[in-house]
Formats: sequence, C-alpha cells, structure tokens
Amino acid sequence: MIRRIHFSIFALVVGGLLGYITATDQVSVNRQALSQETAPRSDDKLDRTVLPIPEPKIVPSTVLDARSAKAPPRFEVKAPKGAPNVLIVLIDDMGFGQSSAFGGPVHMPTLERLAKGGLRYNQFHTTALCSPTRAALLSGRNHHVCNMGSVTETATAFPGQTGQRPNAVAPLAEMLRLNGYSTAAFGKSHETAAWEVSPSGPTDRWPTRSGFDKFYGFIGGEANQWSPAIYEDMTRVEPPKDPNYHFMTDMTNQAIKWTSAQKSLTPDKPFFTYLAPGATHAPHHAPQEWIARYKGKFDQGWDKVREETLARQIKLGVVPAGTKLAPKPEAIKDWDQLSADEKKLFARQMEVFAGYGEYADFEIGRLIQTIEDLGQLDNTLIFYEAGDNGASAEGTMNGLFNEATYFNGVPETVADILKHYDNLGGPRSYPHYAAGWAVAGDAPFAWTKQVAGSYGGSRNPLVIHWPKGIAAKGELRSQWHHVIDIAPTILEAAGLPEPKSVNGTPQTPMEGVSMVYSFGNAKALSRHKTQYFEIFGNRGIYHDGWLAHTVHRAAWENKARHPFLEDKWELYHVDEDFSSATDLSAKNPAKLKELQELFLKEAAKNQALPLDDRFLERTNANLVGRPDLMAGRTSLTVFEGMTGMTENVFINTKNRSHTITAEVQIPKGGTNGVILSQAGRFGGWSLYVKEGRPMYAYNYLGLSTSKVVSATALPEGKVTIRYEFVYDGGGLGNGGTGTLFVNGKQVAAGKIERTQGNFFSADEGADVGQDGETPVTDDYSEGNNKFTGRIQKVTIEVAPLKVAARDLQQLQTAELTRRAAE
Repeated sequence: MIRRIHFSIFALVVGGLLGYITATDQVSVNRQALSQETAPRSDDKLDRTVLPIPEPKIVPSTVLDARSAKAPPRFEVKAPKGAPNVLIVLIDDMGFGQSSAFGGPVHMPTLERLAKGGLRYNQFHTTALCSPTRAALLSGRNHHVCNMGSVTETATAFPGQTGQRPNAVAPLAEMLRLNGYSTAAFGKSHETAAWEVSPSGPTDRWPTRSGFDKFYGFIGGEANQWSPAIYEDMTRVEPPKDPNYHFMTDMTNQAIKWTSAQKSLTPDKPFFTYLAPGATHAPHHAPQEWIARYKGKFDQGWDKVREETLARQIKLGVVPAGTKLAPKPEAIKDWDQLSADEKKLFARQMEVFAGYGEYADFEIGRLIQTIEDLGQLDNTLIFYEAGDNGASAEGTMNGLFNEATYFNGVPETVADILKHYDNLGGPRSYPHYAAGWAVAGDAPFAWTKQVAGSYGGSRNPLVIHWPKGIAAKGELRSQWHHVIDIAPTILEAAGLPEPKSVNGTPQTPMEGVSMVYSFGNAKALSRHKTQYFEIFGNRGIYHDGWLAHTVHRAAWENKARHPFLEDKWELYHVDEDFSSATDLSAKNPAKLKELQELFLKEAAKNQALPLDDRFLERTNANLVGRPDLMAGRTSLTVFEGMTGMTENVFINTKNRSHTITAEVQIPKGGTNGVILSQAGRFGGWSLYVKEGRPMYAYNYLGLSTSKVVSATALPEGKVTIRYEFVYDGGGLGNGGTGTLFVNGKQVAAGKIERTQGNFFSADEGADVGQDGETPVTDDYSEGNNKFTGRIQKVTIEVAPLKVAARDLQQLQTAELTRRAAE
C-alpha cells in the first residue's frame, strides 16, 4: 500500500544521474551523430530562445529622398541552413503487434519501406490514450503538464485534467513556425477542449492557432470515414461529392496538394507536416476491396494470431529471442471455446480492421512518394508512429456494429451483429472489433489501450527515416524512449534551441530527451531513465530497466476493480523480461515499494494527482467542474446556418420533456428539407418537411425509428411548427409521446418507443436547416436535404431534470451495469 510520498527517493535519483554527462555535453555528443555536412547550422546569430524573434531596431532615416537613401536589410526569420523537412505520421489505435513492419498481420509496405531505409525503435512508448499522447507528442511535455490527463470530453477542474493546454506549454508547431518553417496538419485533432469547438471559441487551441498554418481534418476523437465532419482551418466544409469518397484518401489528397504548393513556391523553406489519420480508430471503415484482401486470414483466431505474431517478431528481431507471450487477461475467451457464429463474426471484424490498416498505409505512401518526387525525401525527417496507444479493447467482448450502443449501455449480441455481416466496414456500419483482437494486436504484451503502465497499452512501433541525417539503414534501436522525446529530437535535428519564452510567456521546460544520440549508435545507453504513466487511475512507473504498474480498470469494465489503496501492483524487470511475462512483485517487494514511491513523486511533480477514476460522472460537465455552454439553461434559440454543434455545445434534450418551436417561411408551391436535426444514421432525431408535410423522426441507435407524421401540408407564408415531447420518465432512455402543431393546431401525434439516454454521437452534431454527414432518416438523402424554405429561428426548450446531476450519474451507472449483465 502507498500511503505517503518518500521524497528521500530524490537523493537516489540525483545520485544515479551523477554518472551521466551533463545536458550541455549531451547536445555536443548528439550533434556528433550528424555529420558536419548534414548538421543544420544557424549562422544568423539570432537569439532563438525567445520567440517570436524580435525585429531589430532601425534608426529613423533623416534623408528626404528615397533615391538618396539606402534601405536597411530586410528582416526575415529563416530556418537554420540545412534544416530538414519534418513529417510526423501518427496512426490511431494500432498496437505493437499489428503492423507487418513489427511482425504483425496487417500488411504495411510503406512502413516496411521506411524501416528498411531507416531505424526501427522497439522500446518506444505512448501515454496509453489518444488526446494525452497527442498533446505530449506535439509539445515535448508530459500529458498532465499539458492539462491533458484524459480525453478532452472528460476534462475536470483539477490542474492536469482541464483539457486546456497552458500558454506555458507552447506547441512544437509554433516553435517551428516562428523559426521559419511552413506548418500543416491533416487528419485528426483531439487536443482542443470540447466546449471550445464552436463559433464562440476561444480558438486559441484550435490547430491553426496552435502553430499550424494549415489544417484540414476533424476535431474530436473519431469520425465517420465515409461522411466526416470536416474543418478547413477554422471553417466547416463539405466533403467532395464523390460516390467513392473516403476521408483517408481525401486528407492525403489535401496533404499532397499543400506539400506540392509549398515546395513550388518556397523550395528552400522546410515544412513541418503532421499527418494524423482517423485510421485505425473506430469506426473501422475501409473500402471493400481492401477488406477482401484478408478474407479467411484470421479464421485461426486471436490466440493463434498472437502466437504467429510473436514468432515473426522474433524472426525480425524486434523482440529478443526467447521472449514469451505475457498471460492473456482472464476475461478474454480462448478461441477454441467460441461458438461457430462467434468465430465467423470475430474473424470478419479483424478482416475489416486489417483492410483499414493496409489502406491507410497505402495512402500515407502516396504522400511519401510525392515528397520523393519533389526531390525532398533525403532531407525529410520522418517519424512514422504506428499507434497513439495500444490496440483498443473498447469494442468489448463481442465487438460492435454501432459504437453508440456501447455508450448507451445497450449490448449487441453476436446474433445482432451477424445480421450486418456484409455491411461491416461500409457506410451503413459504425463498427469496432472484439477485445480479443486488441489483446492479440498488442502481442507479446498482455493489456490494451487505456491500461497505462502496461506495455500493451503504451508501447508502440516507431520508425525514423532521414537519409541525409542517418547513415544506418534497416537497423534496430532498443533505447527506451517516450512520445515526449519526439519534439526535442526535432529541435536538435533542425539545429534549434528549446525556447525559454514563446509569445510573451515563459515556458515550462520540455521533459523529453532528444533521440539524436541513438541515430548513429545502436549500443548507446538509454537516456530516458524514468517515466510515469497514468490514465483513469491505471498507472505505472518505468525506472532504469524496471516497470511497476497496476490495472485499476480494464477498457471493457464499467467501474474500477478496487479503491486506489487496494490496487494490486505488478513488478517486472523489463531489461530481462521484454514482454512483462513474469511478475516479480512477491519476490521483490522492496523494489516494488521503491517504484511505487517514485510513481507518487513523479505524479505529484507532473500534476497527475489527485487520481481520478470516475467513469460516467466525468461525462457530466456540471459534476466535475468542466465548462458547459448550456449550464443552467432551459432554452436555446438557434438560427439557419448553425451546423455541426456537438453535444458539448448544444442543449441536452435527453431523458426529459422538451419542445422545439420553428418559425419558418413557406414559399409558394411548398417546401422540403430539414429544419433541425441532431446526429444521424446511427442514432439521432430530426424535425423536417417532406412533400410539404411536417414530420419528426427519432432514430434509436440505428435499430428502429419512431415517426410523428402530419397528413396535411404546410400553408404558404409565415408558419410556426412546434414539436412537443412528453417523456414517460421512470429512468434513462425511455420513450414518450410526440405531438406536432402547426400554427397552434395539433396535426399529428405518436409514440416514441425508446430514446438514447446517454449519448448521440462522437462526431455528428446538431444542424439548423440541414442534416449534415449521415441522415437520421431515409425520408431524405445524404447531402441533399437542405430546407428549401426560410428559417427565421428555432427555439428548443427543455423541462428541468427531475433528478439531481449526481443521482443521474448513479442512474446511468446502474443502467449500464444492468444492461451489461443482460
């Protein structure tokens, strides 16, 4: 048990550091790893430790005529001579044992090609969760120092957990931009506080105000790859009208266009590009031709795939000979104990995932090829990171056809999902695979995404490729490193100092260490000696070849296993036990205690305390002190053109009676289209007009749709349409009665059988005058449902909840537990 912090450990840490060279000497030694010809040089004598670099003071001229005067030299900040282009590729939710470049079953020839021409790192680590890893990657600081202790949607009022990057933690992109780089980001951005993603801002932490000149992608944790909600810079844009559209291809096209234009106009100016696909996070969406490549390749099941992966890993040398598979979590069934239907479904789920992974790698390859065609590949420093955490077990034991069912506590049986077997991966699905595949995908380790401290949650493949700066080709590096080490590596490779001040704010020093020392020396001792881990109470500590961690809650569990002080810790000597297969906690309790005390010290230093394992409670802003634009409000008036309002910025109509009142203008000849909608095909609701008649549809998780339909067309001119919903009460997610009124007169009524009690969508928002992304109902089509009349305003009014917020959270937890038991 850990009951207090023993700061005497500090003396041990300091003592251990005495044998190592100073930070100044390290930089000198590191630069020797780069040849004199390739090391970037800054000959301008600018002080780059303060950004932006101040313009020189010019003495006012006293000459009357410009023809008789000499103009002062133009001030322009340029990157150091020879500074490389930089490309970071970050795949989402891919485990250590999934890519073929590290022995996995997913064919990724682009990653393999870069590995053959560069370096594989087999002891590289992430935070075990999305937003925290991205914040750490893009800043060089630990995730709690970035205030990103979890995803932004579960931020709290505690320092380290607020979801808002401090000004003292300037992003790497801003440092490079202010040093003469062009900067761009494509794909997923999950570092903006959820309540800040609205026209009201603030926009300080949006991509284009976080150092990127250009952004094209989605803001949030995931997106429907067939119908994404896209931002270009800070403006919502519609995807191209293409029957074969997929976001992975679209974002790559945008990256290629930007890169080509940047090098055309400024060939000597280096670029920094951050390419972060939604792949391979759920929903697992891939073209059928890519999925078909894996037909039958996973019929042997996850246990056999895990064994096959380890054998390939040993053959490749990315894990040491003699490595054993860590024990599989007890909750994961043996494949040979599954039913025929389970095997059929689960094998198909992995085929979809593998197709998705290979397809993403192919698209990344197109950008790499463009860089080569532009003659820039030799001096482009590429970091290809296969995963921002371990493989995801959030699909639970059966996987999912529609991920929203999980968040609403509605179990999907194998029989339910098999009904959609042929649609998995396509536009009519929003799927995830079974947790058994996540464990197999993290081979040879035991756990998965979210389980910080376990290498199954935090170890990911990394390939670094830079022909001009790295002489070694196809070699392995086994130095222990962490995602916070990428930013200082880039600064050193570019010949840039770490800034002490950015935009007027003194900076929190980077906690990461440069990896440049390892480029030319496979036998160099690791310089990243200590690293804490913490996500949702799952926690651990690495120190000098040892790892201690505890599994507080697995990704498929709805609540913590024990109170914090009763958690069972495990101990591994990972210098000798690569896969953490042999727990030494009982044999070496003194070492375990030492590491537990070190964890507390590091956690306190990095704002990781207090630990917070609240689950559903953290989704309720009022309970945890997170800003809520709708706090205390019982009404919201919205106007035409307001689109993409996520659940974090839109009024909550769930589990309560409410009314929607629309004041519209109906043209001569009638009208069609959507007045107000929320979410889409996989759960949501819509107030719309079809063939001149007002209608309301409630889509319950894509499983069933309840409608209230008027038999009478709307009159011309000014019309008030009101929809009233009277909730049945009695718990969460129950039904109610819906009634439509036109100019105060009832025109239709009907029963809404079920509603979604917790959640609508992670990516689709509320729209006025249209239903963006996917349609709530098949009564209108995707991309062609805009209201053809005129909307003056729409007012949503909600009745107060009849239970307190804390009681509501308890109801949600009880409901999830009950439904999971069913």
